Amino acid sequence: MKVHRARSIATAVLGALWLAAFPSVATSGADPVGGVPLVVLGDSFTATAPVLAHADDGCARSASSWPNQLAAAAGLAAANFTDVSCNGGTIDTGAGWTLVHQARKAFARGALGTDTRVVLLQAGMNDVWGASSGTAFPSTDCLLNVVAGCGLDAAAQNRLPDYAAVTDTAYADRVRDVITFVRYYAPNARVSLVGYPEIFEPGQPEACMDLAAVGRVVQPNAEGYITYLARLQDAQRGAAVLLGIEFIDIRSLTAGHGSCSAEPWISGLAGADSPFDGAPVHPNATGNSVVATHLRQHFAI
Repeated sequence: MKVHRARSIATAVLGALWLAAFPSVATSGADPVGGVPLVVLGDSFTATAPVLAHADDGCARSASSWPNQLAAAAGLAAANFTDVSCNGGTIDTGAGWTLVHQARKAFARGALGTDTRVVLLQAGMNDVWGASSGTAFPSTDCLLNVVAGCGLDAAAQNRLPDYAAVTDTAYADRVRDVITFVRYYAPNARVSLVGYPEIFEPGQPEACMDLAAVGRVVQPNAEGYITYLARLQDAQRGAAVLLGIEFIDIRSLTAGHGSCSAEPWISGLAGADSPFDGAPVHPNATGNSVVATHLRQHFAI
C-alpha cells in the first residue's frame, strides 16, 4: 500500500514537471512497462541520412548510420530497436524534431519501458546557443564563407552559435526534462549522451572539405567553428556528470580521421559516400562502423 502511494505521488510530481513538454504523456498515468532493448534519439550525425533520401515522417535514416549498424551487429530485429533520430534534430531549438518530439515519438511507439536496456542521445550541434542566432548547419554563411570565414568573430555576427554560452550547466539544463522522462519510463536503461566525431582536428585554425571535381577545399579561418565543436564536447561531458548519466567520447575514438586527414571518416561532397550515403561534413560508413562497434562492446549489446 505504501509502495503504491509513493508511486502515485511520484507520478503526480513528474506529471506536473513534464506537463509543458509532454502534455499527452504526463497526463496519461502510464506506468513503465514493455519497451525495446535499444532506443536512439539524435540529429543528422545519428541518422546519417542520405541527401537524396526521403521518408514518410521526413526523417530518413541511412542503413550505414551507427544506430543501424549497431542494431544489425547485435542482431536486433526492427521490433527490438527504435531509432527516432532525424536530420535537423535539436535539443530544443525550433519547431522540428527536438528531443521532446523524439521522446514523444518513442513513447508513442511503446519503445520505452522496463525492458529497455540502453537509451542513447546525440544532440546539440544544430541548436542556437547564447545571444547569437547563428547555427552550425547549414554552414554556407560561416564555414563555407570564403570571404568572411568562420573565425572567433562569427558568433557576434550571428553566423555561428555563441560558443561561450555552450557550458555543461547550460547543456544539462536544456536536456534535463527529457533525461528525467526517459529515466522514469525506462527505469532499467543505461542512458548516455553520445558525443560527436572528430570533424576537424582540435586546436587548429583551418577546416577542410573534399568537393567533387575540385578536390580538397581549405577554409583557413575556421577557428570559431572548431572552438564551437570543442565547447560542445566539453559541455556534453560535463552535463553527463551533472545529470548522473554516461558520456561516450566519440571524438577521441575517431581522432586522426577528421575531414582534413589522409583517411577521413567524415564525408565531403566527393564520391559515393556523400550525397547517397550521408551528408557533407558528417560521418561516412567507415566512421559509423567504428562508433557502432565501440558502442556494442561498451554496452555489451
